[in-house]
Amino acid sequence: MDPVAHISPIYTALIAVVAPFIAFLYQAMAGKRDQSGTISLIGIVCSFISGGITWLAIWNHPIAYAEINWFTIGASTFKVGILLNNLSALMLLLVPTVALPVHIYSRAYMKGDPGIHRYWMYLSLFCFAMLGLVVMDSLLLMYIFWELVGFASYLLIGFWFTRETAVQANKKAFIVNRIGDLGFLVGLAIIFTQFKTLNLVDLFGETGLIYQSAVTNGQWVSPVNSMDQVWLTIAGLAFFLAAMAKSAQFPLHIWLPDAMEGPTSVSSLIHAATMVAAGVFLLATVFPLFNESALIFIAIIGTITAAAAACFALGQYDIKRILAFSTISQLGFMMVGIGIGTWDAALFHLVTHAFFKCLLFLSAGAIIHEMAHLKAHSQLDFDPQDLRNMGGLKKYMPKTFILMSIASLALAGFPLTSGYLSKDSIIISSFEWALSKGDFYLIIPVSLIIVSILTAFYIGRLIFKAFLGELRILDQVQDKLQGAPLHEASKTMLIPMMLLGLCCLFPLFSLNPVSYHDSWLMDGLLLDEYTFAPSHSAHLIIPLILLIGSVISWIIGWKWYVQHKYSLNSNSLALKAAFNQGYINELYQWVFVDGTLKIARFCYWFDRYIVDSLVAFIQFIVLSLSRLSVWIDKYIVDGIVNAVASVAYWTGNQVRLVQNGKLQTALYSVFLFVLLGLIYLIFF
Repeated sequence: MDPVAHISPIYTALIAVVAPFIAFLYQAMAGKRDQSGTISLIGIVCSFISGGITWLAIWNHPIAYAEINWFTIGASTFKVGILLNNLSALMLLLVPTVALPVHIYSRAYMKGDPGIHRYWMYLSLFCFAMLGLVVMDSLLLMYIFWELVGFASYLLIGFWFTRETAVQANKKAFIVNRIGDLGFLVGLAIIFTQFKTLNLVDLFGETGLIYQSAVTNGQWVSPVNSMDQVWLTIAGLAFFLAAMAKSAQFPLHIWLPDAMEGPTSVSSLIHAATMVAAGVFLLATVFPLFNESALIFIAIIGTITAAAAACFALGQYDIKRILAFSTISQLGFMMVGIGIGTWDAALFHLVTHAFFKCLLFLSAGAIIHEMAHLKAHSQLDFDPQDLRNMGGLKKYMPKTFILMSIASLALAGFPLTSGYLSKDSIIISSFEWALSKGDFYLIIPVSLIIVSILTAFYIGRLIFKAFLGELRILDQVQDKLQGAPLHEASKTMLIPMMLLGLCCLFPLFSLNPVSYHDSWLMDGLLLDEYTFAPSHSAHLIIPLILLIGSVISWIIGWKWYVQHKYSLNSNSLALKAAFNQGYINELYQWVFVDGTLKIARFCYWFDRYIVDSLVAFIQFIVLSLSRLSVWIDKYIVDGIVNAVASVAYWTGNQVRLVQNGKLQTALYSVFLFVLLGLIYLIFF
């Protein structure tokens, strides 16, 4: 009997979502009185257990959803509810599975930080937002949690807000993600206009409105409405714009390397299965909406992102920035998977990437932790994240070296690792897709093969420079190492890393180490057959090319960075361009920031010297006219009025003199009036 058959997956999913929120509320109220993080840890443990139960109940079973009325506008009733299918159940399991070791790791890594109570609060809010995002049954609700994920990441990236670099980094992340959010809103507006609903079941169910729609005679026709077919493409690209920002796709990738200003444990969570994965999850959710034009565009942007980020990683020296560009590059692979129609392969790589990238960041955090202790003890001024200050750490941190090497092999797609299965699923599928499209499309799989080899090189470079050879600042700290030597990370940090290390190997995903088709995950996500024919030779040739290319790149890296037989000019323009991320930030600074400032200065000048001058001139004219009006009113109008009054007054006085009671005055007055009458008759 199924041990979880009697448990409603809706309730367990609700527990998984609400548990971190309760931890967030508790930490918000407790403040500095509780800095242990125990409640946050209990909350994510509850999410992990509930998510696991939900996954067992839903995986390869009929979907489950429940909803209640939320509000009504006109004839449209919006509902709030939970939708559980294979995709959402997988994410509901993945997020707490990655977040749990991060929470455990953080108890040691963040120990003693004066703002640790805020850290636990933000971390719980972040997990709540991501868990809510993956189970909501409405695009509107997804958008709300999408925004909440962005807000929580803003808080975490700027956690050390006393650092100016952290403040600039979280502002940059926030602003760039607003661009994507605008795309999400546009997509929502188009979908609601076309279908009069945002409910995922109504839209994407087996008999949903999306599947009942068709493009005929240039019109995108649904059972509810009809629009020009261009709106179908715009809707797909609008949702992709949202994913471009959240999942750091070119050219909106610029915020992610700067997000390294947050704690390393935060970086591991953001880069693993939470924020940056939200874009891939969104595209997989709305995948039936995309037409051919949108999918090709997604594949092109994914390829450019993967290639550009890999090139930028080659020139970095900050250990976290190398991993950041690695994340961007791997997200590019996932976008290519979406673009070629294999969203199941993209989700497969998302899951495997979550584990090995989380382990890479936690390992980097352990290294930085020890290098920072060495810096504090030696009282020397050096960057504990710079590879140029490392070397020989294998002697001091052998377990971290082994674990980080396993994660690096998975990132490089080495056989017997999970990364080998998932990365091959995308590259081989892209090759098969390109063959069905035409020779020109082979640019995409060829580019991915080159990028994969570059990935092996730059992650090998990181391992060689950090762990092998001799400590590069040994001469400066040799006398200090005896008093406080570098040592292995604590068990609180190592145990979560070991668990993640096991998840980087193939058995967790497939008992067949060389075939991604045998993976339970691919089997559960694939609903239809691919639109292109399989190529059996590609399954042999491409992995062989990748393996040989990776080995050669490691041999070159060994000669360059361990044996110091570096043959390139370290000051070359290419390396400088890679170090400066292709000067894209400078371009944006010049075009958008400086351009906006120049426009603002011009507007200020125009306002001050043109508008203000025009206003002053008009003011002068108005004041002059008003003065003229005052003069006319005072001396002409008032003069006439006063003159009439004076005449009337004088006349009245003169007439008044007649009324004095004397007979001769009366006779004189009558004679005067008669005389005036005669004069009038004579002359007029």
